[in-house]
Amino acid sequence: MTAISSDSLLLREPKRDETSAGALSLFPEYEPHEKNGVVYTKSWVAELILDLAGYRADRDLAPLRAVEPAAGDGAFLLPMIKRLVASCRKRGHRLAECGHAIIAYELDEFSAKRARGAIITLLRGANVSEQDAILLANRWVRTGDYLLEADTLLPVDFVIGNPPYVRLEEINPAVTTLYREKYQTMVGRADLYVAFFEAALRQLKQNGICAFICADRWMLNQYGAELRRLVTASFSVEAVVEMHEADAFELEVSSYPAITVIRRAKQGAAVVASTKSKELPEKVADLACQLTNIRLHPHAGLQTIDGVKAARIEDWFSGTAPWPCVSPERLALLKRLEAEFAPLESVETKTVVGIGVATGCDEIYITKINSMVEPSRLLPLAMACDAKDGRFTWSGHYLVNPWEEKGLVSLCDYPRLAAYFEKHRQRLKNRNVGKRNPDRWHRTIDRVNHDLLCKDKLYIPDIKNRIYPVLDKGQTYPHHNLYFVQSDIWDMEVLGGLLLSRVAQFFVECYGVRMRGGYLRFQAQYLRRIRVPNPASISEGQADDLRNAFRGYNVDKATCVALKLYGLDDLAGEIFGH
Repeated sequence: MTAISSDSLLLREPKRDETSAGALSLFPEYEPHEKNGVVYTKSWVAELILDLAGYRADRDLAPLRAVEPAAGDGAFLLPMIKRLVASCRKRGHRLAECGHAIIAYELDEFSAKRARGAIITLLRGANVSEQDAILLANRWVRTGDYLLEADTLLPVDFVIGNPPYVRLEEINPAVTTLYREKYQTMVGRADLYVAFFEAALRQLKQNGICAFICADRWMLNQYGAELRRLVTASFSVEAVVEMHEADAFELEVSSYPAITVIRRAKQGAAVVASTKSKELPEKVADLACQLTNIRLHPHAGLQTIDGVKAARIEDWFSGTAPWPCVSPERLALLKRLEAEFAPLESVETKTVVGIGVATGCDEIYITKINSMVEPSRLLPLAMACDAKDGRFTWSGHYLVNPWEEKGLVSLCDYPRLAAYFEKHRQRLKNRNVGKRNPDRWHRTIDRVNHDLLCKDKLYIPDIKNRIYPVLDKGQTYPHHNLYFVQSDIWDMEVLGGLLLSRVAQFFVECYGVRMRGGYLRFQAQYLRRIRVPNPASISEGQADDLRNAFRGYNVDKATCVALKLYGLDDLAGEIFGH
């Protein structure tokens, strides 16, 4: 059986007797229980996700196949069954013949038994015979590990639910090994829900839907990179609804949840939404229809629906690029700027973004003593502490430099350097880089690029609450806790003014994850996301204003000029707080 597209069904206004609030009112109320250590999804959230996925009673659900991969006590499973029953009765299908229509996995047998009991109670309340109710409950609920069995199942039309959030270090190492072998997206310190996404996506039929509520950290973090690659290569993101402030779960948790709807299809437009409301229990059917309408209509623009902000995004991200989906209006602006302006790092403007030298043993390679090795082997080194408060003041640190332009120096040519390294030979050889290069044990991890030393460049400290570029006039070389921007075309003070602005900060905020205390990482991967105007498009007056703003570290002045250059005057207050 092939999946039926839900687009046309979701576009029309649903009749009250076909939605979860109408056709499903024949069922008695059932509230999911909570098991120690488990947090269940609130009913209104489950209903919204089912509506967004297109698992609705106004469709013929009997021939379709749906999976709930982590059923718990039935927060998703029970409303799915209600919709299936209503759909069957509307079309005259025999429910007893729908044992294939739903598969719900539960790892815990106690929870599985409770889920079966809840199904029986629910079906008996809907005048289903006891025999059929027991049969269906046993067919629909399986005790087992979905992650280990997913590849044995038939392709499905829907995978819907709330996958568990468990760090891999909390799982039996032997089981973790099995998961990593089966799921290639489980890289680094990935959470278990990453594997649930991969399993669900790979199980989908063509045009099938995966709809989860889950922590959204994978959309930005490094451990989600391979999952993002999988999605953007073979699937279509249809909706992301950020719910950080919504009261989505039975217990209060800090999980940064978002609803994500992904279809096995070619990527088209997506809708991104966020809500500040705690609950939307009476509006979910209408909200789902309106969000789908925004996605399907090219000129929908940015809209607010009963406190939910939503925007249509024409082009989704590609490869492993992060998905900054927290704010619809900011994401819409981000995509616009990315379409209109070139990246900061550019071949055309001969601009590079990089990081300073990593040594592998700073205690040996970094010093303030300028007499213990040959003067030519000392490289003035800029440290993060030299860029405090928006000013660059060299602290007098040097790199004991084992590199020359052609490569590693010959220690025979530098007896004082040779004696110094020999004194620390064992420690240097025990470093990872020393073990990998036993004949070059005295090397630093990174090679020194001597051309960079004499060039004007901007240094940007890594962990700050906002971006603060400082100018080095070709006097020092950066340490690995400093990032640098160097250009052969840009006036570095003009570029420094642009990077000082709230517009540059905006790009980093979109892609970066704030650390505890509100700090951002200003790493090269985020700095490369900054888009800039063509240097030739900046007038002399604007260039002077940017230089002066940079020299005085006047963020407001830099932002005023930047807004004009980016054509953003109308958005200054709302987006940039200016």
